[in-house]
Amino acid sequence: MRASFKALLLGAALAVLLTPARAETKLTIMVFQGLQNLPFFAAETKGFFAKRDLAIDIKIAPNSGEMRNGLAEGRYQIVHGAIDNAIAMAEDAKADIAVVSGGDNGWNQLIVQPDVGSVADLRGKTVIVDSPSTAYAVQLYALLAHHGLQKGDYTVKQVGATFRRAEAITQDKTLSASMLNPPFSIRAEKAGLKNMGSAVKTIGPYQATGGFVMRAWAKANEDTLVKYLQAYVEGVRWALDPKNKTEAIGLLAERLKLPEDVAAQSYAIATDAVEGYDKDAQIDLEGFRNVLKLRATHLGTWGGNPPDPAKYLDLSYYQKALAGM
Repeated sequence: MRASFKALLLGAALAVLLTPARAETKLTIMVFQGLQNLPFFAAETKGFFAKRDLAIDIKIAPNSGEMRNGLAEGRYQIVHGAIDNAIAMAEDAKADIAVVSGGDNGWNQLIVQPDVGSVADLRGKTVIVDSPSTAYAVQLYALLAHHGLQKGDYTVKQVGATFRRAEAITQDKTLSASMLNPPFSIRAEKAGLKNMGSAVKTIGPYQATGGFVMRAWAKANEDTLVKYLQAYVEGVRWALDPKNKTEAIGLLAERLKLPEDVAAQSYAIATDAVEGYDKDAQIDLEGFRNVLKLRATHLGTWGGNPPDPAKYLDLSYYQKALAGM
């Protein structure tokens, strides 16, 4: 019996040694730094990517131009950013993109210098943006227009991604306003800047973060994209599960280098029942329509007549991902 047991153990060991290791699929993705990345942190930490044989290299976008160019040039296979960037790729660069998932509404706040008493006080002042013709810059134009300020009533300066704008407006008092989201909006307030209110409460529903890809890459890598979306959705579900609250706050504090109180405030915003992460990373079609409407209104795209969101969407991969979970 002892000999048989040894033979059994030896056979099992040899089977393990001789079984070829499953090949990992490597993906380079690009995201902006911020609260929207908690699902990625969860998917990495909890092994949601690894169990699907995906090795993910996450790059932080310095600005939206690098995100768009890198996707078009194949340096990144998947990017997550404000979907107005995907629209800009399609309309301005004629890139064949597809938005494949949602994410959040951006949680953007209008942050201003302490001496700004009202939005109207921004007349003649300098406001800072990432790219002057996409996403949160358009949000800013819409919000200022709501308060009677049109383009030309203020100066627009291009600075870069949210973390760069937060640093700039904190250090340079001549920069009067910017759209910032958590945790940067929270940190700016703690540094003495003033919060003039939420963008979506003024301009309405907004599909901010979304995942988008080049259509040709998606078609050639359908199985990989489906597995990736499954891991991402699993990360969203984990982040939204109340029993993971303490661990999630710890992840935000660690990965975004935040004080515990800022991480906790950020987490509360991200998991808000009304304005938190999009459930299962689904697309908010009403928010998407508003993105297109704002772009048409404030940039004059499509002669002011926005198209249907279906032009930019391909949810077939997302639907297959959910069906397989």
